[in-house]
Amino acid sequence: MTNTILGFLAFTLAVIIYVWYKLRKENLGTEKGYFLAGKSLTGPIIAGSMLLTNISTEHLIGMNGNAYKNGILVMAWEVTSAVALVIAAIWFIPKYIRMGLTTIPEYLENRFDKLTRTLVAAFLMISFVVTLLPIVLYTGALNIEGIFEVSSQLNISKTEGLWYTVLAIGGIGSLYAIFGGLKAVAFSDTLNGIGLFLGGLLITYLALKQVDAGSAWQGLKTVYSSNPEKFNMIGGPETVLPFSTLFTGLMINQLYFWGMNQSIIQRAFGAENLVEAQKGLIYTGVLKLFVPVIIVLPGLVAFHLYGDQFFENPDLIYPVLVKRVLPAGLTGFFAAVILGAVLSTFNSVLNSASTIFCIDLYKPYFAKNADQKKMVRAGKWVALILAVFSIAAAPLVAGAPDGLYQMLQQLNGIFFIPIASIMFAGLFVKQINANGAKAGLLVGLIFYLLTTFVFEVDIHFVHIWGIEFVLNFIVMIIISKLMPTDKVVVDIQKDDSPQWPHVKTVGLILVVLTLLIYILLS
Repeated sequence: MTNTILGFLAFTLAVIIYVWYKLRKENLGTEKGYFLAGKSLTGPIIAGSMLLTNISTEHLIGMNGNAYKNGILVMAWEVTSAVALVIAAIWFIPKYIRMGLTTIPEYLENRFDKLTRTLVAAFLMISFVVTLLPIVLYTGALNIEGIFEVSSQLNISKTEGLWYTVLAIGGIGSLYAIFGGLKAVAFSDTLNGIGLFLGGLLITYLALKQVDAGSAWQGLKTVYSSNPEKFNMIGGPETVLPFSTLFTGLMINQLYFWGMNQSIIQRAFGAENLVEAQKGLIYTGVLKLFVPVIIVLPGLVAFHLYGDQFFENPDLIYPVLVKRVLPAGLTGFFAAVILGAVLSTFNSVLNSASTIFCIDLYKPYFAKNADQKKMVRAGKWVALILAVFSIAAAPLVAGAPDGLYQMLQQLNGIFFIPIASIMFAGLFVKQINANGAKAGLLVGLIFYLLTTFVFEVDIHFVHIWGIEFVLNFIVMIIISKLMPTDKVVVDIQKDDSPQWPHVKTVGLILVVLTLLIYILLS
């Protein structure tokens, strides 16, 4: 146990020292410095931060649990991200950078009106506290409890152990977001990202070695030959993720998440220039093609090793696998990696939430003449308040019937698809006005809540995303015609910001690789 604690403290302390060293001369007292990292982020840092904001224990636990129960088809959540990142890098981010945005809702006021901006900002704040942050905290606590056995060490119940762990993770994560701003988040993400990949690959390697003592490669062949049905990417209509969802709601969700989601795209807003922003998105796309090795493959190996004994609660399978295959001397390091993954997502979302509150709600309505220091101070306070709410809500997400990752995606649809609809309308359909946008936002929200959580509709929730997206557009077009406005949509003027000359070539390669994955695993 002593070695475990020492390994844990060593890696965690190394990240803290590295972040302190990188920020020791930074001016974090301005909006630009605190919310946009002083516009100084490069492509690799952006990619590392984007990936770690996305990948956390809801993936390590939730996605591996999903793969354990349902097979490799759940990998679609990851590999299709590469295509969305290519589209975001080529078409979305140049528009954002040229407009000098700090938040996504800012764009909606420019395109529609102030009320649309306010509604979306409020929806985003609610979505962070109700869905993402509590699940990130709970899955992190579940993994730390599984590895460290906090409850046994403190001689308390598992429920109490989870509560204490949630409090500890939430407290540490809050410190990064509150005191260091986006730059502290981005740099800590980089080191934690390296640790996550190394630690995740180690777990996969050791699990495969346990299948076949000869080699990991032989272990992989054994897992595949024993359970070939688990390696089919083409899910049927009754599976947890049918292949047909790629052509309805899945890609809409991916385009929103990687091209319009504040907690992700804010890293690109903090880029040195457009070239570095595009590199960051493309590098993230490359990494997403490799991520399934650590968040999907271990679940498949676990099914081979342990059968269906954990089907009732598949979210337990990854902590069990880690505990059984990882040498005692490396337990502390991996626990620190798990903590880093949780902190990365938690503090990233906190930072984005405080940015939205200050830029889109606080300044326009409560402090129009606030100076830089007052804005940063408000951002720190709102991050603290959101952290407290998230910690309180975290234990409430336990026991999701189809696993935590599936639950997260269902909850995300409440807010993401309506917002995605009006973002697409704003970017690509000039005829849709502010009245149409607000109507689409409201109709989409009500439609999804009714069809997903009130009535028993026998349609996969990802298909409902696609139906809702089309319905929203119909509503927006009709209302825009019936209730015209005087606002003139002005095209974004091109400036002299050069684009990365290789963005389209590398983007095409990523799209082809994604298609090849589907062809090879069909």
